[in-house]
Amino acid sequence: MESKGSNLIKLLLLTQCLTVLCVSQDFDFFYLVQQWPGSYCDTKKSCCYPSTGKPAANFGLHGLWPNYNDGSYPSNCDPNNPFDQSQVSDLTSELQSDWPTLACPSNDGINFWTHEWDKHGTCSESNLNQHDYFEAALKLKQQANLLKALKSAGINPDGGSYSLANIKGAIKDAIGFTPYIECNVDTEGNSQLYQVYLCVDTSGSNLIECPVFPRGRCGSDIEFPTF
Repeated sequence: MESKGSNLIKLLLLTQCLTVLCVSQDFDFFYLVQQWPGSYCDTKKSCCYPSTGKPAANFGLHGLWPNYNDGSYPSNCDPNNPFDQSQVSDLTSELQSDWPTLACPSNDGINFWTHEWDKHGTCSESNLNQHDYFEAALKLKQQANLLKALKSAGINPDGGSYSLANIKGAIKDAIGFTPYIECNVDTEGNSQLYQVYLCVDTSGSNLIECPVFPRGRCGSDIEFPTF
C-alpha cells in the first residue's frame, strides 16, 4: 500500500509536468526578423542564390519567432505537425520573393521554410495554424518596409558606412516602433547591417514595442553593403 506522502509526490510531479507542457506552448510576443541579403552573402561563408534566381535587392524574411518577456524562447514545440507545403501552396510565389533562401547549396527554399515552421511556427499553433503563420509574416513584412524607410532617410545599400543611431531612428520614424539591429562582419572584418528585429503581438497582426531586445551590439557606424 502506497503512503500518502508517495501519492503526494507523484501528484506534484504530474502537476509540474503539465505546467511545463502548458508553458512550452505559450509565448509573450513574436520577433519579426528581416535580413539584408548583401550582408548575408558578404561574409567568409558566402551564399548561394535560390534555384529561382537571385533575389531582389531588398530585405528578406528570416522568421517570425515566438519569445518570452524574459528573453528566452520556446522551440520545436510540436514534432507531430511538420511543415506541409500543400498548406501554403497559394503563398509559394510570395515566399520565394519575400522569404528567399541564401543557403548553400542552391535550393528552392522549402528546407528554409520547413526549419522555420518546425522550430518556431509550431510554438505559435495556439494562435496561428501553418498557413496563418506564413501569411502573417508576409503581411508584416509589407507593413514594415525597411528598405523604403532607410532610403527615405538617405541610407542606401551602397557599401557606405552609416550611423547606427540614424539607422534605428529612420526605421522608428517610418514604422513607429523601435528596432533592434543585428550586425555581422564582412570578409575584411567590418561590421555591417545584417538583421532587423521588430516585435509583434501574439496574434501575429500588430507591431508593438519590444519587451526585450536580443543580446549583442553593433559599432556606432556600420556598413550597408550592396547586393
